[in-house]
Amino acid sequence: MRATTLIATLALTGGLIGAGAAIVPAFAQNAARAATSAAPAQSNWLSLKDVQTKLEAAGYRDFRAIERDKDKYEVKATDPQGQRVELDVDPVTGDVLKTEVKRSK
Repeated sequence: MRATTLIATLALTGGLIGAGAAIVPAFAQNAARAATSAAPAQSNWLSLKDVQTKLEAAGYRDFRAIERDKDKYEVKATDPQGQRVELDVDPVTGDVLKTEVKRSK
């Protein structure tokens, strides 16, 4: 009786460990896929110069900084009205996502 119980316990434990070994990598792959899909692949991003050129065409000037963030560019510049602004820029299209006025004329 004891031997049967021991064998059943060992078989059940082995099955649980085997199932866990099969499931854990699947969860890890899903988590990695979710992390990479949260932000655009940087290989698709515009270059810093391309972002500046697109913003200059829209009337921005006097660029103080253009920095890569994890999912956007952050730009400090002067807008067409002469106000100092901080912009969040889409890294793939170059579209302005958000404008924060830092100082007026």
